[in-house]
Amino acid sequence: MTTVGTTLVIGATGTTVSRTAAQLTAVGHRVKAASRRAAPVAGVEPVPFDWYDPATHAAALDGVDHVSLIPPLGDSDPAATMLPFLHQARTSGVHRAVLLSSSAIPEGGPAVGKVHQALPDLFEQWAVLRPSWFMQNFTGAHVHARSIRDEGVICTATESGRVGFVDAEDIAAVAVRALTDERAPNFDLALTGPEALSHDDIATIITEVTGRPAAHHRLSYEQMRDRLTAQTPVEFAAMLAGMDRAIAGGAEDRITDTVQRLTGRPPHAFRAVLEREMRCSS
Repeated sequence: MTTVGTTLVIGATGTTVSRTAAQLTAVGHRVKAASRRAAPVAGVEPVPFDWYDPATHAAALDGVDHVSLIPPLGDSDPAATMLPFLHQARTSGVHRAVLLSSSAIPEGGPAVGKVHQALPDLFEQWAVLRPSWFMQNFTGAHVHARSIRDEGVICTATESGRVGFVDAEDIAAVAVRALTDERAPNFDLALTGPEALSHDDIATIITEVTGRPAAHHRLSYEQMRDRLTAQTPVEFAAMLAGMDRAIAGGAEDRITDTVQRLTGRPPHAFRAVLEREMRCSS
């Protein structure tokens, strides 16, 4: 492990990034936890930060040499906001950047794919984490988790397509390695759990573990888009529904060895994560 000065962790109250901040501080690294909400994160005093308010950027970057990045939520063109900040970060002394992207978005692709493409020219050390869908989507505040609790259903346009769902704790563990390893990362990492599951499989496991019935309701692309439009901007809703359609076509039916290779342990299975989350909430 290398000696890291201070790491700016953006979006530090989020599902994965809060875990990254906690794991960094647990191993003794200095962290500036940046978020719009002024709430302590993992015992670290937060730094006010808003992607859309450049007045918050300079103070957040002060004294920072590594930065953990997550795009602004719901923005279909995050590069327009993120790239000016990243140029400022480089000028201020940041030399390593780790971006949280998505397995569904390749380098140079839509949305955060443009930021991914720009990183190698901006920073001498960089990594892009492209996890599959989070297991916590079924246990936290995500639309799927809410519909499971409220209606006993998971609504998707994925049909019988399978996904290598991944635990947010595993993503955070890989992020910590990418931020702190003494070797320059400079890689694109696809992260999955240990098995590819359909949403029918997910509903079955939830039913078995919780004792509460859950079912997968299959929607068309148009139905899913319209359902999401009630909660997110229409362009972003269309993109998310399109990702479901890609899953139906087999785009996410894969598993990788990234978690094992970078952390030295196997990734967590969905059943084990669900049991763990239930114990923590009881």
